Amino acid sequence: MAEFLDQKKIQQLIRSHVPGIDSIIVEYVQGCLNDAASTIATSDANTTDENPIDELIRPMLEDASGGADDVDELCAKLSEMLSEVEQQANPQKSSKLSKLAAPVNMVAQQAQINKATKASQAGNTDLAHAKGRSVVSQVDVKKLRKAEARIAAKMEKRGVKSRYEASKLINENLLDDDDLLMRVNPILDYTSTRDKIKDVKIDGFDISYAGKRILTNSNLHLVFGRRYGLIGRNGIGKSTLLRNIAYRELAVPTYISILFVEQEMAGDETPAIRSVLKADLFREQMLRDEAGINEEIKRLEGPAPLDERGEVMSKHEIDAKKNEMGDRLNSIMTKLLDIESDKAESKAGEILSGLGFGAGDFQRPTKSFSGGWRMRLSLARALFCRPDLLLLDEPTNMLDIPAVVWLERYLKTWHGTLLVVSHDREFLDEVATDIVHQHSEQLDQYRGNFKSFWSTREERRKNQMREYETQMQYRAHLQEYIDRWRYNSNRAAQAQMKIKILEKLPELEKPEDDKVVTFTFPNPDNISPPVLFMDEVSFSYSAERKILDHVNIDMQMDARVAIVGPNGAGKTTLLKLLIGRLDPTGGIVHRHGRLRIAYFSQHHVDQLDLKLTAVGHLKKMYPGNNDEEYRRHLGAFGISGMTALQEISTLSGGQKSRVTFAGLAVQQPHFLVLDEPTNHLDMESMDALTNALKQFNGGVVLVSHDERFIDSVCTEMWVCADCKVTKFAGEGIKDYKKMICPPEDQ
Repeated sequence: MAEFLDQKKIQQLIRSHVPGIDSIIVEYVQGCLNDAASTIATSDANTTDENPIDELIRPMLEDASGGADDVDELCAKLSEMLSEVEQQANPQKSSKLSKLAAPVNMVAQQAQINKATKASQAGNTDLAHAKGRSVVSQVDVKKLRKAEARIAAKMEKRGVKSRYEASKLINENLLDDDDLLMRVNPILDYTSTRDKIKDVKIDGFDISYAGKRILTNSNLHLVFGRRYGLIGRNGIGKSTLLRNIAYRELAVPTYISILFVEQEMAGDETPAIRSVLKADLFREQMLRDEAGINEEIKRLEGPAPLDERGEVMSKHEIDAKKNEMGDRLNSIMTKLLDIESDKAESKAGEILSGLGFGAGDFQRPTKSFSGGWRMRLSLARALFCRPDLLLLDEPTNMLDIPAVVWLERYLKTWHGTLLVVSHDREFLDEVATDIVHQHSEQLDQYRGNFKSFWSTREERRKNQMREYETQMQYRAHLQEYIDRWRYNSNRAAQAQMKIKILEKLPELEKPEDDKVVTFTFPNPDNISPPVLFMDEVSFSYSAERKILDHVNIDMQMDARVAIVGPNGAGKTTLLKLLIGRLDPTGGIVHRHGRLRIAYFSQHHVDQLDLKLTAVGHLKKMYPGNNDEEYRRHLGAFGISGMTALQEISTLSGGQKSRVTFAGLAVQQPHFLVLDEPTNHLDMESMDALTNALKQFNGGVVLVSHDERFIDSVCTEMWVCADCKVTKFAGEGIKDYKKMICPPEDQ
């Protein structure tokens, strides 16, 4: 297809007005403009009724972070170029494109073009490589797809064939987070990077998200081989920081491989163990190359092999080609031996077993697993890859106690750098060698595990407070002297000296006070026993799959029960039988006639309407109260002010949990039945929930893997395993943990 516009001129214009724009976007805009010019040049007067600049190009350039004035000026110049094409194609027709906002200053335009040309000719430096930064495109790909569809439909209607049928942004499948991560973080030839320094040192960086400042002039130093726990309040931006590192928005050297595990993998027909093996892209490429070379050698050894020109190769050419193939094969085999490729399947099986997968699960297709198990598969893939920098976001949320213990032990032998977001204090005490505390748009780093951080932080805060108070007293003393003697001729010189001292004192900020988070559940009215019990209850999803058998339970209003056991043993099923969401296949579940039960599901986020506000959600789910009543319940769980009027989709995971807790409080329950309630809660919120449950006068039944939470809230434990539910005879969760996961030295 002929080009109707000067493509080089378009590129120079775009880069001069929107510096740093993605090359893909520049190419796409060039293609769109040429398509539009083609349509104008080949269509009649009745078919050029749309403006591609306003419909598609302007929003794309604005998304690419160009200033509004620069984008307006650029769009005006592009409109003028299309207008010239239209005038040439139909001199009698006036242009229907947008009018120039102002006269074009050709001198200034040429100066900008010359400046851009000099910059582009200064050298072919790969700035992304030099800075260790591969920036992810800022284009809204969903909007782009809709615009693409509209333009394609119009082109098809006119019978015009475009040379640029779809954006490269879409062709590269950048909507897939896994593909996007691999694009900016390819797993490199790690046999060639072992001797390089792999510390990460990023100074003076800022991060913003959705118009909110997350970090300001912050520093992050990660020493290779150390394990860092990243902690901070819900909504402070911890996941955003990990994402910026993973997508290399921050300057991490490009030879450092990074993997970020934050969400479950997509399911397909691939067997579980094969999905883990495929995650090591370098090994997979080496195996493909090995197979290709062996195939080529086999072809060369066959009768009358042909060369690239289709001619029969001579014996000399065959021998030379075979020697070349042999050298490449030796190099590949050396690398495969170096990475112990032959042991890969056993390593993958060991990781899957440690995370709770049975041997029969290895060959199951990934799509057959639930979301929680696919999250474990994502974790298994990352552990198998062994990247230089592993980023984990709440990895223990979907794990039972044996899997958490296995993960702790595995990560303690991790060869690379680990940065993990977690609110599980026991996990951080076991795994972390350092703590990174995110607060007040800053990052503070501490040596030692969480327990060490907690004591060190308190001591540091006391010292900072003493230093601040001392300086404030000294400042007050200096100011008092200055105010008293400033205009006294005998002491004016001394007063001026005090002024200079005051001006040179460093500005100290008062250490922030720890905000106390409180949760409150309303106390219920009393009801007489029997309150809630199971009598010889059995449950099966099918004749072949029995979950519970002959379960007997009796609970009163003062119950404080923790249900523990391996994943898949039936803990959640037991809770659903208690609350009446499932009916037993045998036996009786008795609930008092006036008993109100509030249930917190571990998948509670799926039950939230993310388009509603927190107030709107409560109003929809629990009608009958006014807005003030709903806001009072939300305020009792830290969702106050404008946060209660934000769309739930904009809230952090912990804030969404708080909205759900507020919904429980609205029901004024006698019993709280909680399935993994601490997932996504920060430490302050976990403490607040613990205290609220202690003060609650009703019954509490919960499933959790958090040791500290269980110890603080519950007075008895039931073990759900092998279709039975039995009371644990030990002293508490630590005894249970030792029983199922004995120390390695025993």
